[in-house]
Amino acid sequence: MPGPACAQSTERAPDTMAARVLACAGCHGAQGEGTSDVYFPRLAGKPAGYLYNQLIAFRDGRRRYPPMNYLLEFLPDAYLQEIATYFASLRPPFAAPAIPTVSAEVLARGETLVKNGDPQHGIPACSGCHNPGFTGMEPAIPGLLGLRASYISAQLGGWRYGTRTALAPDCMQIVASLLTEDDVKAVAAYLASRPAPADPSFAPRGSLPMPLACGSEPH
Repeated sequence: MPGPACAQSTERAPDTMAARVLACAGCHGAQGEGTSDVYFPRLAGKPAGYLYNQLIAFRDGRRRYPPMNYLLEFLPDAYLQEIATYFASLRPPFAAPAIPTVSAEVLARGETLVKNGDPQHGIPACSGCHNPGFTGMEPAIPGLLGLRASYISAQLGGWRYGTRTALAPDCMQIVASLLTEDDVKAVAAYLASRPAPADPSFAPRGSLPMPLACGSEPH
């Protein structure tokens, strides 16, 4: 008879989504709240449709970041939807907003673009799609709060240069292509400096008069 040292343990990890997504915690936090690394974003509380679209984009190569591409390569749509729904349901506290390191003029330019856009150059306001509280809109437009300026700049740059794409019409690629480098810096600095929302709820589906058609937003 094998001794105790040879006996296999019958203990199993709990079969919960929280246990299954522990692989995400090192970069995105145990509750999807983000970490100190400025390039790893908050996932918690974003609309499930948005999170699902991003998981599909990483799996299928429309977004390119090797660790994410590798982790998701063989996961089916239904399971990615479960992951998205799980993170969308979480509401951990927001991190403290960043202290701006740009001039007051740059910050003011960012606020103007975010709230009003730049009609002279065809740039719509961020609030037109992401809602005036910047918490997103169901089913697939993300909130913009709780993100670091470096991450926001990197994503806008990705859209401008084609390393991040979405289903056509790719509205963010259109918007980002109209921004200058200084505009990107200003928008990122302003959004990163915003405090946590009093109400983190998304705007209801169809409640905002979106200025552009978006392929990732079902109609």
